Amino acid sequence: MNAVQPIANALSVAAAQRSRLRALLTRLWPVVIAYSVILAAVILVTKLFGATDYVGPDNDDGMRLVEVRDFLAGQGWFDLMQYRLGLAGGTLMHWSRLIDLPIASLIWFFGLFAPRETAEALALAVWPLSLIFPVMLAMGFAGRRIGGIAGMHIALGLTALAIFTGNRFAPGAIDHHNVQLALVATMVAMLVDPQRHGWCYAIAGVAAAVAIAIGAETTPFVAAVCLTVALVWAWEGESVAVAARAFGLSLTIAINILFFATVPPRLYAMVTCDNLSIGYYSLAAIGGSLLLFSAVFASRLRRPLRFAALAVVGAGVFGSAILISPQCLSDPLGSLDPMLVELWLLHVSEAQSLLALARTDPYSIGAFYAAGLLGIAVCIFRIIQGDRVHIHLVLLFLLATSWAIALVQVRGAAFSNLLSILPLALLIIDVRRISNSDSENIAAAFVYVMSVLASVPAVWAIGGGLVSLQMENDQQKKAGEPTKAISCTSKEALAPLAGLSVGLVSAPSEMGVSILRFTQNRVLSAPYHRNQGGMLTEMHIGLAKPQEAEAFLKGAGVTVLAFCPKDPQTRELAKLKPDGLYAELGRGNIPPYLEPLPKAPDVGIQFFRYRPTAN
Repeated sequence: MNAVQPIANALSVAAAQRSRLRALLTRLWPVVIAYSVILAAVILVTKLFGATDYVGPDNDDGMRLVEVRDFLAGQGWFDLMQYRLGLAGGTLMHWSRLIDLPIASLIWFFGLFAPRETAEALALAVWPLSLIFPVMLAMGFAGRRIGGIAGMHIALGLTALAIFTGNRFAPGAIDHHNVQLALVATMVAMLVDPQRHGWCYAIAGVAAAVAIAIGAETTPFVAAVCLTVALVWAWEGESVAVAARAFGLSLTIAINILFFATVPPRLYAMVTCDNLSIGYYSLAAIGGSLLLFSAVFASRLRRPLRFAALAVVGAGVFGSAILISPQCLSDPLGSLDPMLVELWLLHVSEAQSLLALARTDPYSIGAFYAAGLLGIAVCIFRIIQGDRVHIHLVLLFLLATSWAIALVQVRGAAFSNLLSILPLALLIIDVRRISNSDSENIAAAFVYVMSVLASVPAVWAIGGGLVSLQMENDQQKKAGEPTKAISCTSKEALAPLAGLSVGLVSAPSEMGVSILRFTQNRVLSAPYHRNQGGMLTEMHIGLAKPQEAEAFLKGAGVTVLAFCPKDPQTRELAKLKPDGLYAELGRGNIPPYLEPLPKAPDVGIQFFRYRPTAN
């Protein structure tokens, strides 16, 4: 008896521990924290292994660091000029200090006990990893609301896969897209609340305002969120009056605070369509205020009258847009010079449409569009079946909006892929239940496995990548051995500039950010649409005949010209004008006003000092 008692006690303790663990796995916060910590650790181990730079590979990551450095060096909160970019006077950037501030704060903190470069590396690793938690919290919260405990875990698992296989949250990714993903996930998580709590809709309103303030990419989605709240209120009336009032009030207050906190007073009257300005501010403030007014005074009216009130709100917002910012109703990049559109914008991968992607990289279409399309199909099927109609209507509208944006610009696929997780999580739950109820049914098990795989964009990416790799291998066999890639943007490649006096460098736009980051020079060109003058000048330099190109160099005040024969834009310019400066440099014909600087054999760029010829 005495020997049996310890065993029984041990079994009882083990059972109690298992029970506590199971209970813990049903709680949102502990589960989200566990997923986030594990995911962050895995990303750190895998992404940092073999990394050669602490800044992300995207130009926006490097440019953000340049902005943050200027901010830390004393450039004002309201001063958004990039003085070293473009023609004389610099270029007014369209990014928000709301992203600069936390990154700058982290660099300052780590700089208290580490050298500057180490402090930057630590900050650039911590910032994107810290954003994993809010995304996971929002998606886990939404998954639990629509699918219970199983929905929470499936949503978290699929979100973790999306984060790990992407590059938005990897160390060094400091552009604003990861913050936008967190805000989009937060808005959706709040709107799928079946109880329509006022605090949820208030959070959604604040998130919508912050999204507008951070970047214009999510403005169509924010408009869809506002329309969703308005339509739900018009349909259901008094039962969602508190939620609609909370959303309208929080949106109005937040957008007012953000406008006056981030927009320079001298720009209050300027309408810009690529960032927060009087245009988007007025539309958000007017729309939020009118929705609040309607929810307060019209919620008890009959449904037709509520829709009539909503029509008045819509007319007020649209009329305000026509009066204040009619240019923002069209493409924000529609004012780009046709030359920039043809030689630059059409070659920006994230700005490509579905049709352009089908021509340039058809094997990646599945990764960008398949999961979103499947999620839309699931939502439509559920609505037809009468299954959780409200939730699926909300998800359908927001997911379809994101997917439609992705059709125009592939960068929107990150949002549609994220939102597709929620309806697909419900699909996986139901298919899993059917499969478990009949363990002998091979077809059901197969459908379950395929549903899970089809819900992961990375699976589509791998499939397309394998096909693309095979095609590339076949082409390489026909063309011979591939040539080794030679960098024109590394610190080593730009080393010759260190021995020169600070001046203005004319270089291809893809080199501009690296020159700003690694040197103190100014650059004519970097891939940002507000720098049209500088980009066009650099293109004209490359296209002009050598004797004519000198006039552009002298007029712009260029001191150094950078020639990278492997740069795609440089090759395109040389192809367009066989007698232009870039084409002549490619053939080794150097005009007398350009003095070659020493060049290392393992870099792909040649620098020339410009020496004006005597008149």
